[in-house]
Amino acid sequence: MRTWLRPRKNRGSRICYLGLVLCILLTTLLAGCKSEKADIKKIKDLEFTVVEYASVPEELMQMIEEKKAEPFKMTFKSDDSLYIIVGYGAKPTGGYSIAVNELYLTSNAIYIDTDLMGPEKGESVTQAITYPYIVVKLEKLAERVVFN
Repeated sequence: MRTWLRPRKNRGSRICYLGLVLCILLTTLLAGCKSEKADIKKIKDLEFTVVEYASVPEELMQMIEEKKAEPFKMTFKSDDSLYIIVGYGAKPTGGYSIAVNELYLTSNAIYIDTDLMGPEKGESVTQAITYPYIVVKLEKLAERVVFN
């Protein structure tokens, strides 16, 4: 009786091949997941103006009216200015105000931080739904805006 032996495959080359494939996959995944480190080192504070309701450009005012019922953050560029707008959505009364805590430039972005402040206890306020928002105007810059 004759027994046939199958030739053995070289296990070392198979393991090496699988290791190479895994290495390539991991390298590809890690390269694709590379995160860009945000450079948030402040270069300078930016000068700005809080724009009064009557001075908001008409096109921008239409955009605000469409969005004001819900919280929103947006930017708007005109020929010579950049507008940064932060809205806090519908509130049950008047008496709200918004503070700009910081507005500064980094090497790759403009950062803005605002806070909504509610009415003081006992303060007489409008008993109607209001939509607090702030429109900040500054020189036109190309950097993206990051809302904090």
